[in-house]
Amino acid sequence: MISATRTATTTVVISRGQSRNPEKRGIEQAIADSVGALDGVDVLVIPHLYDLPKSSESYQKLSDIEGDLVVASWIYGRAAHWVLDRNGIGGQYGEVLLGQSSDDDTGDEQSDAPESEGADGGPVDRVTDLHPRPNRNIHCIDLKVSNNANDFIAEIRRIVGVEDNPRETSLPIIGGKIVQVDETTSRRWYPVIDFSRCTNCMECVDFCLFGVYGVDYGENILVEQPDNCRKGCPACSRVCPENAIIFPQHKAPAIAGAEVEGEEGFKIDLSVLFGAPATGDDPIATAARERDEQLLLSGRDAVGIDDQLSKRQAAMKAQPKDSLDRLIDSLDSFDL
Repeated sequence: MISATRTATTTVVISRGQSRNPEKRGIEQAIADSVGALDGVDVLVIPHLYDLPKSSESYQKLSDIEGDLVVASWIYGRAAHWVLDRNGIGGQYGEVLLGQSSDDDTGDEQSDAPESEGADGGPVDRVTDLHPRPNRNIHCIDLKVSNNANDFIAEIRRIVGVEDNPRETSLPIIGGKIVQVDETTSRRWYPVIDFSRCTNCMECVDFCLFGVYGVDYGENILVEQPDNCRKGCPACSRVCPENAIIFPQHKAPAIAGAEVEGEEGFKIDLSVLFGAPATGDDPIATAARERDEQLLLSGRDAVGIDDQLSKRQAAMKAQPKDSLDRLIDSLDSFDL
């Protein structure tokens, strides 16, 4: 069994896909069987981590683990990291090389938030600056990046840094060093906050009219009522000034938690990255339209771009420009 006292042990968590696709199940099984044969490695197989409530058996087992984690799931690594965080499984970004292009210099810096300036011209504090996460590594591997289980096995071996030590080939999936949790889940839709980007500006609280967001006793933003979120609606992610709100199951990679190619590209082509309809609207107009659709579906009145939203967005644009804003201004000056 997995022991909370074996801090030298790395636990590999395999989060199963939502569907019963045999190819996905085959990849998951191959990883579990191979990684379970490594010395100093425990394996925990759980249902899809995004669908699990915090009170689930899976998260109870995860909360007992004190050492490093390697989490393989069918969502982007950044999304998986913050899904775990919202359920009390915190840590530092662990380096993952699989899926990175050869010219990417990411490593442990893949979670770095964009540099921006506050009203006084100084750096903006992120929530993780004020509330650091535990000093252990969580390596989140995206199972969508390859169809070959051996690629994931090789990456896990690199992370763990141990050699193969074959065990019995008949090792059962339940018991020994491999533990599988079977519990019923249903598909969910709710926002996940990337606190390495979040500045606690509360724009999401003001914008969302469905009671999804709230604040904790320390006045920090949190997703208080996740199941109040309207399925398929990502509107709050479009109005977040720091691009800190993730919907792991959204079709647009930027909303689903993909790492974008620098914040310059993120700002320049924000509507396209965020999957906005090809209407020429900016992300705020798109967000207001998406919110109105959900309000009407719930029997409430549409509000559009209300005065308060306009004032808040204007106030944000009036803040001192950061280096990325200045870069965009310089690009706009060219007659392209």
